Amino acid sequence: MSQFQEVIRQELEYSMKMDLEKILATAPQNELEHTQKDLEGFQKLFHRFLQEKGPSVDWGKIQRPPEDSIQPYEKMKARGLPDNIASVLNKLVVVKLNGGLGTSMGCKGPKSLISVRNENTFLDLTVQQIEHLNKTYNTDVPLVLMNSFNTDEDTKKILQKYSHCRLKIYTFNQSRYPRVNKESLLPIAKDVSYTGENTEAWYPPGHGDIYASFYNSGLLNTLIDEGKEYIFVSNIDNLGATVDLYILNHLMNPPNGKRCEFVMEVTDKTRADVKGGTLTQYEGKLRLVEIAQVPKAHVDEFKSVSKFKIFNTNNLWISLSAIKRLQKQNAIDMEIIVNSKTLDGGLNVIQLETAVGAAIKSFENSLGINVPRSRFLPVKTTSDLLLVMSNLYSLNAGSLTMSEKREFPTVPLVKLGSSFTKVQDYLRRFESIPDMLELDHLTVSGDVTFGKNVALKGTVIIIANHGDRIDIPPGAVLENKIVSGNLRILDH
Repeated sequence: MSQFQEVIRQELEYSMKMDLEKILATAPQNELEHTQKDLEGFQKLFHRFLQEKGPSVDWGKIQRPPEDSIQPYEKMKARGLPDNIASVLNKLVVVKLNGGLGTSMGCKGPKSLISVRNENTFLDLTVQQIEHLNKTYNTDVPLVLMNSFNTDEDTKKILQKYSHCRLKIYTFNQSRYPRVNKESLLPIAKDVSYTGENTEAWYPPGHGDIYASFYNSGLLNTLIDEGKEYIFVSNIDNLGATVDLYILNHLMNPPNGKRCEFVMEVTDKTRADVKGGTLTQYEGKLRLVEIAQVPKAHVDEFKSVSKFKIFNTNNLWISLSAIKRLQKQNAIDMEIIVNSKTLDGGLNVIQLETAVGAAIKSFENSLGINVPRSRFLPVKTTSDLLLVMSNLYSLNAGSLTMSEKREFPTVPLVKLGSSFTKVQDYLRRFESIPDMLELDHLTVSGDVTFGKNVALKGTVIIIANHGDRIDIPPGAVLENKIVSGNLRILDH
């Protein structure tokens, strides 16, 4: 049987190689080198995909990480900061993952250009944070955006508005890989174009692509030549991922004299985070295990908050020289994530992707840092958007901090129904954002609108059944209430 499988595998590899050569032949001269690098990278990934079978972790080998491999953030904070923090900051580069579109929130274009607070977009807030750092400490921390072919053009147009800000902004593009037909395992693209019919034929292969594309762009070398030593990488939609001076100081001046090449910020799991990747010890190394890699029989165990207490925030601190060394040796090993999709026309395709944090096992002296939950504030849905727009947070120099008036440090659990999914619908349903300082839990379903100056406290559940509509009147205070049925406020 295995001999037969090997023959099929070789045939698939050969057919893929032929198809990729045909696609490459359609590339214009000025895109040839770039396209060739992309397709070579894809071919390597496809080769590995055909060789690996099933979830890529042996559950029996997974162990809890050793005590000292995940350090508490408080321990770093207790060390304080050195006098020369500016010289430490000058060794840092901030990298934001900016390849995603705002489609899940009903927006066209890059997600980073959605307004999240006082008309400021994710990108505005990021720029304000870094500019504030540079002004405060008289430093030169640059911002690097990893764009995808989906976001590059729109992002570059917007960057002109920051030309007077005190920071340098660089961009580079992640790779562009061909989507593969699930049945034939061949690319659905027939040429290199990605407009018209071909828009759905290509995809950006996940943020694990950062190592190769950063290196290939030449920007990695430029920054090393400028004396930069570490990058701080995070998702642009995580509003909690600001530059932390205590973590940076720990990297640059380690207490034991031995520098870490890779630091992953993790935070305690709550019931809302059961799907997040977790850090484990595997074959003597720290390893990130994602839910997709877990054998089906062990998924519940993986989700348990008692066995795996932490999850990866995707805030990462990585040594530039280590990336360069490993990239040259072709030694960065990341598990393949197989992402199945159905295109608009009904065709089933797969995308082969990798995750940036999965490379942790390839670096020397890696470390997890258990950070406060406030460093993980992602905005994936309009439910998240409601939290960050509310009075739970105050905005200062691009950074959101939780209001001191909130009595407990956790955020309320908010679930807005499908009538709120798109940003424009969501905004139409709130005349102003309610007071949420004393809110624990909010569920809203159906055709519901909120008047001005509404206050929500405790547990509030508002359900308008099909055909009903509920208008919460201006100035209403809802505390531990369930509202259902029909409630119309008529203008007198």
